[in-house]
This record gives sequence, structure tokens and C-alpha cells, in this order.
Amino acid sequence: MKVEIYSDIACPWCYLGKRRFEQALDRFAGKAEVEVVYRPYQLVPDAPESASPHRAWLAERYGPQSVAMDDRVTRLGEAEGVVFDFDTALHVNTFLGHRLLHLAGTEYGAPVQSALKELLLKAHFSDGVDVGDRAQLVEVAAAAGLDRDRAAAYLAGEEGVAEVRAQLAEARELGISAVPTFVFEGQWAVQGGQEAETFLRVLEQVAAETAERPSVPGEDAACADGACAV
Repeated sequence: MKVEIYSDIACPWCYLGKRRFEQALDRFAGKAEVEVVYRPYQLVPDAPESASPHRAWLAERYGPQSVAMDDRVTRLGEAEGVVFDFDTALHVNTFLGHRLLHLAGTEYGAPVQSALKELLLKAHFSDGVDVGDRAQLVEVAAAAGLDRDRAAAYLAGEEGVAEVRAQLAEARELGISAVPTFVFEGQWAVQGGQEAETFLRVLEQVAAETAERPSVPGEDAACADGACAV
């Protein structure tokens, strides 16, 4: 079973959704047969390349409710073992991070890509790292198992730029407008940072569907809650 997860490094629900999905996957009997691939999505594609405080940016965008938004996600994160430190988090363009994830997926494989995704989310939301800074990104990449020199050279050049832009365009063409979005076997879509129980039911249902009959292009079933929308 292939699961493609469309998400952004700057999306708190993507962090929660990743943690909850992995909890479900650990309980799924067919875990060994599941391939998880992370696909790029940018909530704010025109975000600046120079970082600024997250709190100030969110307040400008959403007004007084921004504090309650952060507080809610922080409480939910505590239940999942995810630390959100919005006082130190930075608002910055995430394109470079998505390029690194593309490098990890193509040259190191899905497990390393997943490890890098986890560390990028932690760096952004927990550690106050500037994920738009090449030098800091290289440190995160090395911690995830990527070769330091390869990551530095990759980000210094133009490798992966066209490919990631094409994948971002593909996500828009598929109609994805909020993240995280989990696409199972290219047919079934689940949107939002659902509870682990929900993800487990979907994994079991998709496994049953694909075992009983050939896949039929065009079918989909979607549910939405806890997603970051544009």
C-alpha cells in the first residue's frame, strides 16, 4: 500500500497528523507493506526568505484569534508528545526544506525522508530553527542521515528546484487545498490531522478494498478536520 502525504513544514496540523498516522501505522497488521512518501505543499508560497517571528505574522493574518489558535494546537500536541514553542517559531519560506525532502526521497529512500520530515517539523515548531537558512538546514539534514556535503552542495545549486515546483503544481491540479492530506493508493483521500483510530480504520479499509478487487481510478472518500487551509 502506498500512502502519499501532502504537507508543509510550517503546518502544525501536519506535525500532529504525522504523529497520529504513525501511531496508527504501528498498530496496523500490514505495516511492513506500507510505503509512506511525503509530497510538498506550501501554505504560504510567497512567504519571505528572511525569517520573522511566527507570533507577529499569525497575529497580522488572523488577528486576536491567533493566540487561541496556537494555544489549541499546543494543548493537542502535548497529548501526542509533540512540543510546540510558538514564542520561538519563525515564519519563513519552506521551499528549501521541501527541496531537501525531495533529495532524501530520491537518493536515500522513504525511511530517511520520513526521519528528515520529523526533524524539520521539530526544528521549526520546537527548536526555533530557521528552516529557510541553508546552513541550519544542512545541520538538520545531517542529523537525519544525509551526507552533509551532499546536502550543502544540493541547496547551494539548483538541483530539485524544477522537480519540487512541478510537484507543488501537481498538488494544486489534484485539488489539494488544505494539509495534511493523506492519499491512499492514489484513490482514497483523508484530510486533516485525524485521530489515530481514524487512520487505523482507513488503513484497514483500504487494505480490504485492494485485496478484494482491482483498483478503480477515480474513486475517493474524504473527511476533513484539523487541516491547515490556504
